[in-house]
Amino acid sequence: MKRITLIASVLFFAFSANAQQKIETPVATTQTQPKDVNKSLEFTNAEYNFGKIPFGKPAEYELSFKNISADTVTLERVQVSCGCTTPKYTQGEKIAPGKSAKIILGFNGNSDGHFTKYVTLFFNDSMSKQVIFRGETFKTPESSAPANGGVQKMKNGIN
Repeated sequence: MKRITLIASVLFFAFSANAQQKIETPVATTQTQPKDVNKSLEFTNAEYNFGKIPFGKPAEYELSFKNISADTVTLERVQVSCGCTTPKYTQGEKIAPGKSAKIILGFNGNSDGHFTKYVTLFFNDSMSKQVIFRGETFKTPESSAPANGGVQKMKNGIN
């Protein structure tokens, strides 16, 4: 019995050691590094502040960028951080060297108080850029002045 246990243990360890062999996989030597978006595009309003806007009132601003590289850049897609942000752009738009393009970013204004929103732009050659806009919403009072019960009493002639 001891002999069978010893043989089984030796075989188990032998197979376990054999299973630990490292399998070599070829590594691709032509991995493309993403290009630096700031060396290809120049952005205007990449960080925008709406300031104070009325609660519930939609607001928009224009994000523009210029191709400062020697290659054509393609705007592949725009990803927003939430449903309260709406981008208006042409998907697949090709921006030639020296040319500019724009994206209209809209915010529905249904955030109470301070807000900060992020939008990520994806371009060809694995380039991407995150832009930020922020602001603050405020609620307007329902009446222009607080109610004054004394005025109503004076109108009715009650002391």
